[in-house]
Amino acid sequence: MDEFVCVRLVQANALDLTLFQFDYDLTFAVFFINADRTIYGRYGTRSERKDATKDISIESFREALAAALDLHKHYPANKRALAGKQPRPTKFKTPHDFPSLAGKYKPTLDYEGKVVQSCMHCHQMRDAERRFFRDDKKPIPDEVLYPYPMPNAAGLSLDPKEKAKVRKVVPGSAAQKAGFRMGDEILALAGQPIISIADVQWVLNNASEPATLNTQVLRGRKKINVALNLDKDWRRHSDIAWRTTTWDLRRMAAGGLVLEDSTAEERRDAELPDAALALRVKYVGEYGEHAVAKKAGFKKDDILLSVDRQTSHLTESELFRYLLQNKMPGEKISVTVLRGSERINLELPMQ
Repeated sequence: MDEFVCVRLVQANALDLTLFQFDYDLTFAVFFINADRTIYGRYGTRSERKDATKDISIESFREALAAALDLHKHYPANKRALAGKQPRPTKFKTPHDFPSLAGKYKPTLDYEGKVVQSCMHCHQMRDAERRFFRDDKKPIPDEVLYPYPMPNAAGLSLDPKEKAKVRKVVPGSAAQKAGFRMGDEILALAGQPIISIADVQWVLNNASEPATLNTQVLRGRKKINVALNLDKDWRRHSDIAWRTTTWDLRRMAAGGLVLEDSTAEERRDAELPDAALALRVKYVGEYGEHAVAKKAGFKKDDILLSVDRQTSHLTESELFRYLLQNKMPGEKISVTVLRGSERINLELPMQ
Protein backbone atom coordinates (compact mmCIF):
# COMPACT_ATOMS: atom_id res chain seq x y z
CA MET A 1 0.00 0.00 0.00
CA ASP A 2 2.93 2.33 0.56
CA GLU A 3 3.50 2.43 -3.19
CA PHE A 4 0.00 3.83 -3.83
CA VAL A 5 -1.48 7.28 -3.34
CA CYS A 6 -4.76 6.37 -1.63
CA VAL A 7 -7.89 8.48 -2.08
CA ARG A 8 -11.22 7.59 -0.48
CA LEU A 9 -14.58 8.70 -1.89
CA VAL A 10 -17.48 8.31 0.54
CA GLN A 11 -20.39 9.61 -1.54
CA ALA A 12 -21.56 9.87 -5.14
CA ASN A 13 -22.87 13.45 -5.06
CA ALA A 14 -20.51 14.82 -7.69
CA LEU A 15 -18.92 11.60 -8.96
CA ASP A 16 -17.32 11.85 -12.40
CA LEU A 17 -19.16 9.14 -14.33
CA THR A 18 -16.85 9.57 -17.31
CA LEU A 19 -14.11 8.04 -15.11
CA PHE A 20 -15.69 6.06 -12.28
CA GLN A 21 -17.73 3.30 -13.87
CA PHE A 22 -18.32 0.29 -11.63
CA ASP A 23 -21.00 -1.91 -10.07
CA TYR A 24 -23.13 0.54 -8.07
CA ASP A 25 -24.50 -2.20 -5.79
CA LEU A 26 -21.13 -2.71 -4.08
CA THR A 27 -20.26 -1.59 -0.56
CA PHE A 28 -16.52 -1.56 -1.38
CA ALA A 29 -14.94 -0.77 -4.75
CA VAL A 30 -11.36 0.06 -5.71
CA PHE A 31 -9.84 1.64 -8.82
CA PHE A 32 -6.15 1.34 -9.66
CA ILE A 33 -5.48 4.48 -11.72
CA ASN A 34 -2.41 6.13 -13.20
CA ALA A 35 -2.02 9.87 -12.67
CA ASP A 36 -2.96 10.38 -16.34
CA ARG A 37 -6.36 8.69 -15.59
CA THR A 38 -5.45 5.38 -17.25
CA ILE A 39 -7.17 2.58 -15.35
CA TYR A 40 -5.08 -0.51 -14.61
CA GLY A 41 -7.91 -2.46 -13.05
CA ARG A 42 -10.77 -2.64 -10.60
CA TYR A 43 -11.44 -4.54 -7.38
CA GLY A 44 -14.69 -5.26 -5.57
CA THR A 45 -17.28 -7.96 -6.13
CA ARG A 46 -20.56 -9.03 -4.57
CA SER A 47 -23.24 -11.66 -5.21
CA GLU A 48 -25.16 -11.96 -1.95
CA ARG A 49 -27.32 -9.64 0.15
CA LYS A 50 -26.31 -10.76 3.65
CA ASP A 51 -22.64 -11.64 3.15
CA ALA A 52 -21.03 -8.63 1.47
CA THR A 53 -17.53 -10.15 1.76
CA LYS A 54 -18.32 -13.57 0.29
CA ASP A 55 -16.54 -12.82 -2.99
CA ILE A 56 -13.61 -10.72 -1.74
CA SER A 57 -10.68 -11.30 0.59
CA ILE A 58 -7.46 -9.78 1.85
CA GLU A 59 -5.60 -12.42 -0.15
CA SER A 60 -7.18 -11.49 -3.50
CA PHE A 61 -6.85 -7.78 -2.74
CA ARG A 62 -3.13 -8.31 -2.16
CA GLU A 63 -2.89 -10.13 -5.48
CA ALA A 64 -4.68 -7.28 -7.26
CA LEU A 65 -2.40 -4.68 -5.67
CA ALA A 66 0.70 -6.55 -6.82
CA ALA A 67 -0.70 -7.03 -10.32
CA ALA A 68 -1.58 -3.32 -10.59
CA LEU A 69 1.96 -2.39 -9.61
CA ASP A 70 3.31 -4.75 -12.26
CA LEU A 71 1.13 -3.13 -14.91
CA HIS A 72 2.32 0.28 -13.74
CA LYS A 73 5.93 -0.88 -13.97
CA HIS A 74 5.46 -1.68 -17.67
CA TYR A 75 3.42 1.43 -18.46
CA PRO A 76 3.13 3.05 -21.03
CA ALA A 77 4.49 0.22 -23.19
CA ASN A 78 1.37 -1.80 -22.30
CA LYS A 79 -1.09 1.05 -22.88
CA ARG A 80 -2.69 -0.64 -25.89
CA ALA A 81 -3.51 -3.75 -23.82
CA LEU A 82 -5.20 -1.52 -21.24
CA ALA A 83 -7.47 0.21 -23.76
CA GLY A 84 -10.44 -2.06 -23.04
CA LYS A 85 -10.30 -1.23 -19.33
CA GLN A 86 -10.96 2.44 -19.88
CA PRO A 87 -14.35 4.08 -19.27
CA ARG A 88 -17.02 3.84 -21.95
CA PRO A 89 -18.98 6.81 -23.35
CA THR A 90 -21.79 7.74 -20.99
CA LYS A 91 -25.02 9.66 -21.47
CA PHE A 92 -24.63 11.46 -18.12
CA LYS A 93 -21.46 13.07 -16.81
CA THR A 94 -22.54 13.23 -13.16
CA PRO A 95 -25.39 11.69 -11.14
CA HIS A 96 -27.08 15.12 -11.10
CA ASP A 97 -27.57 14.82 -14.86
CA PHE A 98 -30.01 11.92 -14.48
CA PRO A 99 -33.53 13.37 -14.80
CA SER A 100 -34.81 11.62 -11.67
CA LEU A 101 -31.87 12.88 -9.56
CA ALA A 102 -31.57 16.42 -10.91
CA GLY A 103 -31.76 19.06 -8.17
CA LYS A 104 -32.17 16.59 -5.31
CA TYR A 105 -28.62 16.75 -3.90
CA LYS A 106 -25.88 19.32 -3.57
CA PRO A 107 -22.36 18.56 -4.86
CA THR A 108 -21.01 18.22 -1.29
CA LEU A 109 -22.30 16.68 1.93
CA ASP A 110 -23.89 18.78 4.65
CA TYR A 111 -21.45 17.93 7.45
CA GLU A 112 -22.85 20.75 9.60
CA GLY A 113 -26.45 19.53 9.35
CA LYS A 114 -28.24 16.48 7.98
CA VAL A 115 -25.22 14.65 6.62
CA VAL A 116 -26.99 11.33 6.02
CA GLN A 117 -29.89 12.89 4.13
CA SER A 118 -27.47 14.94 2.01
CA CYS A 119 -25.54 11.88 0.80
CA MET A 120 -26.31 10.38 -2.59
CA HIS A 121 -25.77 6.63 -2.50
CA CYS A 122 -24.15 4.80 -5.40
CA HIS A 123 -27.15 2.52 -5.90
CA GLN A 124 -29.32 5.56 -6.66
CA MET A 125 -27.46 5.97 -9.95
CA ARG A 126 -28.51 2.50 -11.09
CA ASP A 127 -32.07 3.24 -9.96
CA ALA A 128 -31.98 6.45 -11.99
CA GLU A 129 -30.61 4.66 -15.05
CA ARG A 130 -33.48 2.15 -15.02
CA ARG A 131 -36.05 4.80 -14.29
CA PHE A 132 -34.78 6.71 -17.34
CA PHE A 133 -36.12 3.87 -19.53
CA ARG A 134 -39.24 3.26 -17.44
CA ASP A 135 -40.33 6.88 -17.36
CA ASP A 136 -39.91 6.98 -21.13
CA LYS A 137 -42.10 3.85 -21.34
CA LYS A 138 -39.39 1.78 -22.97
CA PRO A 139 -38.34 -1.79 -22.11
CA ILE A 140 -35.38 -1.90 -19.73
CA PRO A 141 -32.67 -3.72 -21.73
CA ASP A 142 -30.81 -6.75 -20.40
CA GLU A 143 -27.54 -4.87 -20.01
CA VAL A 144 -29.26 -2.43 -17.62
CA LEU A 145 -31.28 -5.06 -15.74
CA TYR A 146 -28.26 -7.34 -15.29
CA PRO A 147 -25.26 -5.07 -14.66
CA TYR A 148 -21.80 -6.48 -13.99
CA PRO A 149 -22.74 -10.16 -14.28
CA MET A 150 -20.89 -12.56 -12.03
CA PRO A 151 -18.75 -15.08 -13.98
CA ASN A 152 -21.29 -17.77 -13.10
CA ALA A 153 -23.56 -16.26 -15.78
CA ALA A 154 -21.11 -17.93 -18.17
CA GLY A 155 -20.74 -21.02 -15.99
CA LEU A 156 -17.59 -20.06 -14.07
CA SER A 157 -17.10 -19.93 -10.32
CA LEU A 158 -13.91 -18.11 -9.32
CA ASP A 159 -11.90 -18.44 -6.11
CA PRO A 160 -12.43 -15.32 -3.93
CA LYS A 161 -8.89 -15.66 -2.54
CA GLU A 162 -7.23 -15.51 -5.95
CA LYS A 163 -7.05 -12.95 -8.76
CA ALA A 164 -9.22 -14.91 -11.18
CA LYS A 165 -8.71 -18.65 -10.70
CA VAL A 166 -11.42 -21.09 -11.75
CA ARG A 167 -12.85 -22.98 -8.78
CA LYS A 168 -15.69 -24.71 -10.64
CA VAL A 169 -17.03 -25.07 -14.17
CA VAL A 170 -20.78 -25.66 -14.50
CA PRO A 171 -21.58 -28.71 -16.66
CA GLY A 172 -23.22 -27.80 -19.96
CA SER A 173 -22.36 -24.09 -19.57
CA ALA A 174 -20.67 -21.79 -22.05
CA ALA A 175 -17.50 -22.04 -19.96
CA GLN A 176 -17.43 -25.84 -20.17
CA LYS A 177 -18.08 -25.76 -23.92
CA ALA A 178 -15.17 -23.32 -24.26
CA GLY A 179 -12.83 -25.77 -22.51
CA PHE A 180 -12.26 -24.07 -19.15
CA ARG A 181 -11.00 -26.35 -16.38
CA MET A 182 -10.87 -26.14 -12.62
CA GLY A 183 -7.59 -24.50 -11.60
CA ASP A 184 -7.25 -22.36 -14.74
CA GLU A 185 -6.03 -18.84 -13.95
CA ILE A 186 -7.54 -16.21 -16.26
CA LEU A 187 -4.68 -14.02 -17.47
CA ALA A 188 -6.50 -12.04 -20.14
CA LEU A 189 -10.11 -11.71 -21.25
CA ALA A 190 -11.12 -9.93 -24.47
CA GLY A 191 -7.50 -8.77 -24.71
CA GLN A 192 -7.51 -7.15 -21.26
CA PRO A 193 -5.06 -8.18 -18.53
CA ILE A 194 -7.10 -9.51 -15.58
CA ILE A 195 -6.12 -8.68 -12.00
CA SER A 196 -9.36 -9.48 -10.16
CA ILE A 197 -12.85 -10.93 -10.44
CA ALA A 198 -14.08 -7.34 -10.85
CA ASP A 199 -11.99 -7.10 -14.04
CA VAL A 200 -13.78 -10.18 -15.36
CA GLN A 201 -17.11 -8.54 -14.54
CA TRP A 202 -16.04 -5.35 -16.32
CA VAL A 203 -15.49 -7.35 -19.51
CA LEU A 204 -18.80 -9.19 -19.11
CA ASN A 205 -20.65 -5.95 -18.38
CA ASN A 206 -19.49 -4.49 -21.67
CA ALA A 207 -19.84 -7.66 -23.75
CA SER A 208 -22.35 -7.81 -26.56
CA GLU A 209 -25.21 -10.29 -26.94
CA PRO A 210 -24.15 -12.72 -28.35
CA ALA A 211 -20.39 -12.42 -27.88
CA THR A 212 -17.13 -14.31 -28.31
CA LEU A 213 -14.53 -13.45 -25.68
CA ASN A 214 -11.02 -14.60 -26.48
CA THR A 215 -9.39 -15.73 -23.25
CA GLN A 216 -5.88 -16.66 -22.17
CA VAL A 217 -5.53 -18.91 -19.14
CA LEU A 218 -2.58 -20.34 -17.27
CA ARG A 219 -3.02 -24.10 -16.90
CA GLY A 220 -0.20 -25.46 -14.82
CA ARG A 221 2.80 -23.79 -16.44
CA LYS A 222 1.28 -23.52 -19.89
CA LYS A 223 -0.66 -20.63 -21.38
CA ILE A 224 -3.80 -21.78 -23.19
CA ASN A 225 -6.09 -19.80 -25.48
CA VAL A 226 -9.84 -20.49 -25.31
CA ALA A 227 -12.84 -18.80 -26.90
CA LEU A 228 -15.79 -18.15 -24.59
CA ASN A 229 -18.94 -18.03 -26.72
CA LEU A 230 -21.93 -16.36 -25.05
CA ASP A 231 -25.40 -16.78 -26.50
CA LYS A 232 -28.00 -14.08 -27.08
CA ASP A 233 -29.62 -14.31 -23.64
CA TRP A 234 -26.55 -15.16 -21.57
CA ARG A 235 -27.04 -12.28 -19.11
CA ARG A 236 -30.37 -13.73 -17.98
CA HIS A 237 -28.55 -16.46 -16.06
CA SER A 238 -27.71 -13.75 -13.50
CA ASP A 239 -29.51 -13.44 -10.17
CA ILE A 240 -30.27 -9.81 -9.31
CA ALA A 241 -32.53 -10.45 -6.31
CA TRP A 242 -29.71 -9.65 -3.85
CA ARG A 243 -29.06 -6.19 -5.27
CA THR A 244 -30.15 -3.06 -3.44
CA THR A 245 -31.21 -1.66 -6.81
CA THR A 246 -33.71 -4.49 -7.22
CA TRP A 247 -35.82 -2.80 -4.55
CA ASP A 248 -36.99 -0.20 -7.07
CA LEU A 249 -37.64 -2.96 -9.61
CA ARG A 250 -40.00 -4.50 -7.07
CA ARG A 251 -41.87 -1.22 -6.98
CA MET A 252 -42.11 -1.03 -10.78
CA ALA A 253 -42.97 -4.65 -11.53
CA ALA A 254 -44.47 -6.06 -8.34
CA GLY A 255 -46.03 -3.14 -6.49
CA GLY A 256 -43.66 -3.62 -3.56
CA LEU A 257 -43.79 -7.42 -3.27
CA VAL A 258 -40.69 -9.41 -2.32
CA LEU A 259 -40.94 -12.86 -3.89
CA GLU A 260 -39.10 -16.14 -3.41
CA ASP A 261 -39.43 -19.58 -4.92
CA SER A 262 -41.68 -21.93 -2.97
CA THR A 263 -39.95 -24.75 -1.16
CA ALA A 264 -40.27 -28.38 -2.23
CA GLU A 265 -42.52 -28.94 0.79
CA GLU A 266 -44.79 -26.02 -0.15
CA ARG A 267 -45.06 -27.30 -3.71
CA ARG A 268 -45.87 -30.78 -2.48
CA ASP A 269 -48.53 -29.56 -0.08
CA ALA A 270 -50.12 -27.46 -2.84
CA GLU A 271 -49.72 -30.26 -5.41
CA LEU A 272 -47.70 -28.01 -7.70
CA PRO A 273 -45.19 -29.54 -10.16
CA ASP A 274 -41.57 -28.39 -10.17
CA ALA A 275 -41.99 -26.84 -13.63
CA ALA A 276 -44.89 -24.62 -12.52
CA LEU A 277 -44.75 -21.01 -11.39
CA ALA A 278 -44.89 -20.92 -7.59
CA LEU A 279 -43.45 -17.69 -6.22
CA ARG A 280 -44.32 -17.08 -2.59
CA VAL A 281 -44.88 -13.56 -1.28
CA LYS A 282 -42.21 -13.11 1.37
CA TYR A 283 -42.99 -9.47 2.11
CA VAL A 284 -45.66 -6.93 1.16
CA GLY A 285 -44.65 -3.27 1.00
CA GLU A 286 -46.46 -0.97 3.40
CA TYR A 287 -45.84 2.59 2.23
CA GLY A 288 -46.23 4.81 -0.81
CA GLU A 289 -45.60 3.27 -4.20
CA HIS A 290 -44.34 0.12 -2.50
CA ALA A 291 -47.84 -0.47 -1.09
CA VAL A 292 -49.54 -0.77 -4.49
CA ALA A 293 -49.69 -4.60 -4.29
CA LYS A 294 -51.08 -4.43 -0.76
CA LYS A 295 -53.87 -2.11 -1.93
CA ALA A 296 -54.56 -4.53 -4.80
CA GLY A 297 -55.24 -7.31 -2.29
CA PHE A 298 -51.98 -9.26 -2.17
CA LYS A 299 -50.98 -10.77 1.18
CA LYS A 300 -47.91 -12.32 2.74
CA ASP A 301 -47.55 -16.06 1.95
CA ASP A 302 -49.72 -15.85 -1.18
CA ILE A 303 -48.26 -18.12 -3.86
CA LEU A 304 -48.27 -16.68 -7.38
CA LEU A 305 -49.47 -19.37 -9.80
CA SER A 306 -50.06 -17.25 -12.91
CA VAL A 307 -48.81 -13.78 -13.86
CA ASP A 308 -50.05 -12.32 -17.14
CA ARG A 309 -50.76 -15.93 -18.21
CA GLN A 310 -47.18 -16.97 -17.44
CA THR A 311 -47.45 -20.29 -15.58
CA SER A 312 -44.02 -21.86 -16.09
CA HIS A 313 -41.35 -21.77 -13.39
CA LEU A 314 -39.73 -18.34 -13.04
CA THR A 315 -37.41 -16.90 -10.44
CA GLU A 316 -38.13 -13.44 -9.05
CA SER A 317 -35.40 -12.03 -11.32
CA GLU A 318 -36.86 -13.75 -14.38
CA LEU A 319 -40.38 -12.53 -13.62
CA PHE A 320 -39.18 -8.95 -13.23
CA ARG A 321 -37.37 -9.14 -16.56
CA TYR A 322 -40.52 -10.35 -18.31
CA LEU A 323 -42.69 -7.62 -16.80
CA LEU A 324 -40.21 -4.76 -17.21
CA GLN A 325 -39.60 -5.59 -20.85
CA ASN A 326 -43.18 -6.38 -21.82
CA LYS A 327 -45.45 -4.29 -19.59
CA MET A 328 -45.45 -0.53 -19.22
CA PRO A 329 -46.49 1.82 -16.37
CA GLY A 330 -50.26 2.16 -16.08
CA GLU A 331 -51.04 -1.34 -17.33
CA LYS A 332 -52.77 -3.84 -15.05
CA ILE A 333 -51.89 -7.50 -15.27
CA SER A 334 -53.90 -10.49 -14.14
CA VAL A 335 -52.43 -12.60 -11.34
CA THR A 336 -53.74 -15.82 -9.82
CA VAL A 337 -52.56 -16.58 -6.30
CA LEU A 338 -52.99 -19.56 -4.02
CA ARG A 339 -54.07 -18.45 -0.54
CA GLY A 340 -54.39 -21.46 1.68
CA SER A 341 -56.44 -23.84 -0.47
CA GLU A 342 -58.24 -21.07 -2.39
CA ARG A 343 -57.26 -19.69 -5.80
CA ILE A 344 -57.85 -15.94 -6.05
CA ASN A 345 -57.67 -13.70 -9.13
CA LEU A 346 -56.16 -10.24 -8.62
CA GLU A 347 -54.98 -7.33 -10.74
CA LEU A 348 -51.50 -5.88 -10.24
CA PRO A 349 -50.86 -2.31 -11.52
CA MET A 350 -47.51 -1.70 -13.23
CA GLN A 351 -45.53 1.40 -12.24
